[in-house]
Amino acid sequence: MPTIRSATRGDAARVVQIYVESWNDGFGELMPTIEVTEARIARWADTLADGNWWVAEVDDTIAGLVGIGPSRDPVDPDLGELDTIAVDPAYWRQGVGKALMQKALQALASTYPEAILWTLANYPQGQRFYESTGWTLDGSSRDNGHQVSYRRRF
Repeated sequence: MPTIRSATRGDAARVVQIYVESWNDGFGELMPTIEVTEARIARWADTLADGNWWVAEVDDTIAGLVGIGPSRDPVDPDLGELDTIAVDPAYWRQGVGKALMQKALQALASTYPEAILWTLANYPQGQRFYESTGWTLDGSSRDNGHQVSYRRRF
């Protein structure tokens, strides 16, 4: 079982590695590939410093990350958002994602009555995961139908 802890600026290089690998492996042909860059690491270091990010460790290795915040789309102070959840592909289907989701849901529930997340419309792997953790497709879309949203009430 992974250990969940608050993320720090010092985690940025490993977080970016996980983010890039999970993006490229998970989205495959659905999205263009991305790369690890110094600029991306610097942006993530700033992001991780806001206190709403956690990492999962397995045997002292960061295996995944999750972050939350107020909803950005729609902008609504009473609506939380699951910003990002990503797991190193080497740790997929080992409980890391579920442990991170549990932490995110606890944090969201302590601040918001409801939360939203956005994901790709044709991404069954992600959609099955969200549905298995209590999220419900809400019928909203953006980016010309390329993204769909899920909601969760607390």
